[in-house]
Formats: sequence, structure tokens, C-alpha cells
Amino acid sequence: MYSRPHLETLHRRIDEPRRFMQVLFGPRQVGKTTLVQQLMDRITHPTHYASADAPAIEDTAWIEQQWETARLKLAGGRENIPVLLILDEIHKIPDWSSAVKALWDADTYHKRDMRVILLGSSPLLVQKGIAETLAGRFEMIRVPHWSFREIRDAFGWDLDRFLHFGGYPGAASLIEDEDRWRQYLRDSIIETTISRDVLLLTQINKPVMLRRLYDLGCAYSGQVMSYTKMLGQLHDAGNTTTLAHYLNLLNSAGFLAGLEKYSGRIVRKRASSPKLQVWNTALMTASTAKTFSESISDREYRWRLVESAVGAHLINEAMIHDCEIHYWRENNREVDFVIRSNESITAIEVKSGRVRESGISGMKTFLSRYPESRAILVSDDALPLNDFLLLSLPELLDR
Repeated sequence: MYSRPHLETLHRRIDEPRRFMQVLFGPRQVGKTTLVQQLMDRITHPTHYASADAPAIEDTAWIEQQWETARLKLAGGRENIPVLLILDEIHKIPDWSSAVKALWDADTYHKRDMRVILLGSSPLLVQKGIAETLAGRFEMIRVPHWSFREIRDAFGWDLDRFLHFGGYPGAASLIEDEDRWRQYLRDSIIETTISRDVLLLTQINKPVMLRRLYDLGCAYSGQVMSYTKMLGQLHDAGNTTTLAHYLNLLNSAGFLAGLEKYSGRIVRKRASSPKLQVWNTALMTASTAKTFSESISDREYRWRLVESAVGAHLINEAMIHDCEIHYWRENNREVDFVIRSNESITAIEVKSGRVRESGISGMKTFLSRYPESRAILVSDDALPLNDFLLLSLPELLDR
């Protein structure tokens, strides 16, 4: 079975002396549960796994029950052998972080060698819980969508297949029946995430608007659009603050980001129109009726997939490596993506075949405004897309 690099990090931390809980989180269906199952197969000390992804679970008593089950394994085991407790979908339980804090602190006081992994598919809710209650007691392992390298190594896909079918490993076996693949994504990933991870767990006054915003983002991924224009496209009389909040929720779910305009002045940056960007190109193709052959043969649509694949790769890498991803525009001059990592600035232009006069002149203008920046051109005669998507963000920035 293919294992992701995060498995080595998780295994190393669990084998260390008890220091912190490990919080493993990311979007749905990117392999978080598979990672911990692979870890359980590797290690030799006792483990206890439980998932809160069941409608009958309502309060923190469930957490206490699972914790006590793990403690019993610790008490009945060999001396100095730790026990690993894994709680999946932990954010589904109200006030989960307070219960976890109390149990963790009690084990610390009594010197119980309990190693703990918490998993969640709603980063916003997980981060809220740990920030409010668990400060100083946890480390995070962020698990993004699968990259082209991972999909290629696990399933043997070429670039075009990755552009169309994206990075959902659970759907990979269905691509020969595209209607079934598309229905699986819509039912098991898209609808489940929106209805269970966003609408049920967060106060949403206009659920129809949120769903339409998701559809709009998939249709216009890679394009800069003002909130006012979005409201016009959505045929809604809502306000831009609500729309920005909903976009943030879709971003936290690993669906749709709104990249901010790069500027040395923070106020300008935050006031800018966002650039819509899907986290996974499968979200674009699953929202249409286009087949694989139609997507790849349609030059305009494939160009959109190419540009969105570059953006998706960058935001998923930034999730791991703690960088900021922006775009830049001044009048009709534009740079597709700007990476801010510590004090370094890297501008990326995607030359996908689309005729856009502002592209190269946009890069020249940007470099004149920010002369400390470096430039990367993704094109057949510079850095080919296939090679770009195989690079991690540190590898890209070190080129």
C-alpha cells in the first residue's frame, strides 16, 4: 500500500517520549484515517482507535469512555510500554477540547505514558478547539490533497489524467466509469463536506448562497473577481462581509480559496478582490459534464485546468510549509501567483498557451516594483508543468 511522507513524521513523533498530542487534520478523503491505520500496523505497543463520526455520539462522555479503554490497556500491559489512543473526527463532539485537556492533564500528573493522536476533517473547527483550550499540549500535522507526484507514484497516472481527475485517492479506482466517479465525488466528498462539516457545524444564515458560491468558484477558478461581482453572479442581495466569511469556510474545508492580492501594504492586500482557486482540480471537472477526453481536447478548458493545477499545488504545499500564496495585479498587468516565504518573494507566471499580453509585461512590472523578488515561468520552454508539479515548495524556492 502506498504511504505518504506524513506517515514517517507521525511515526517518529509517536516513538518519542511523551510530550505532545499529535493533531492530524486536513480535508475529507485525503487519507488521514489510512495514515493512522498504517501507523497501527507498524508499531508494536497497544493501540485503541475510535471514531466520533456517528450520529448517536452527542457529548464528551464518549471521549472519556474511549480514553478509559486505552488506560485499561496501559494498566494491563508490560511495564514501560506506552499505549496509543487515536480519536478520529474529534471535532464532531461539542466542547471536545475541554474534555481532552482534562484527560491529558490527568495522565500527565499521574505519569501515564499515553500517546494521543486526534484527527479532524474540519480544520477551522479543530484549530478553534485547540487554540482555545489545548495551548502548549499539541503539535499539528497538516495533511493536504494528494500531489501529482503522489498520484503518479500510487496509480501511474500521467499529467492529463491528474489535471482532470485531480488528487482524491479514494476515487482513483472509478475513473474508467466517469459517471460513477463524478457521482462519488458529488455524494461522498462535496455534499458530505458541505452538509456535515460546514452547514451543520457552523452558523450559516444563507446556505443556498454558500452552495452557489462553491459552484461559482469551481466555474471561475483562476480568475480574480470582486465580492460585488460575485453577489451579482449569485443573484443575491447579501453583503460582502457574509460572502467573504463563506469563502473562508469553503477554504477551511479544503474546497475553495480566495487568494489575496500581494502588496507591501497590508491594508490594500486585505481590501483586494480575491482570486478564486480550487484546492483540487477534480472539484472543477466533477461540477461539469465534461469527460476526460473533452476536458483535455478543449484547449481553453485545459488551460484553465493547468492554471488551477498550479494554484492548487501551491496552496496545498503552503499548508504544509507555512507560506503565503497571493496574486498580483496592477491595471491590466498581472502575475498569476506570488509566494511569500519568510523574507523571500517569488513570482510565478503560468504560460499555458492562452494569449495574454499582460503576462510577461506583468512579470517585468512586478519585478521593477519588488526588485528583491525572483521569477519563475511555468512553460514548455522554461519550467515544464510536469516538472513543476513534481517539486515541493522548498525544492521550488531553492531552484
